[in-house]
Amino acid sequence: MKQVEDEEIISKFIEDKTRNIGFNLLLQKYQQKIYWHIRRLVIDHDDADDLVQETFVKVWKNLHNFRNDSQLYTWIYRIATNESITFLNKKKKRNNISLDEINSELAEILASSAHFDGDKIQRKLQEAILTLPEKQRIIFNMKYFDDMKYEEISAVLGTTVGALKASFHIATKKIEAILINEDLH
Repeated sequence: MKQVEDEEIISKFIEDKTRNIGFNLLLQKYQQKIYWHIRRLVIDHDDADDLVQETFVKVWKNLHNFRNDSQLYTWIYRIATNESITFLNKKKKRNNISLDEINSELAEILASSAHFDGDKIQRKLQEAILTLPEKQRIIFNMKYFDDMKYEEISAVLGTTVGALKASFHIATKKIEAILINEDLH
């Protein structure tokens, strides 16, 4: 199937009579990418599904205000990332637990998830990623899994490219150390 250009999606969405068609094209193009981006942040399949829905509700409500000062998917990723961070912060606050405890809980969810179909190495990688501070984890996921350019990540997170490169490098070194240490045990 031919990939629809963002300009066509937006132009269809702006017109009342083709709004639903435009939004369906947007979902076809971005829903799976956004699901996996969110899923890597919150781990749990059901939470990710809920957050994808909330993300696209916000996209539906605000797409008519999209100003093209960034790429459409960058704008959607920003919404999805913010929704995920807000969700994790609420979970932390609601359960009155630290980020380390949240990460430990997410690792347990990952280990018991019927929706995780990765092998042992993928599971170890995901567990190592969960040890990273939140911002490093987000940057690592966007660069490693989503294969985003630093400039795109910068647009999503509002962080300089230099800071992103440093965070990604540090995150990679931490993950590498964890995985090497795991092999020794």
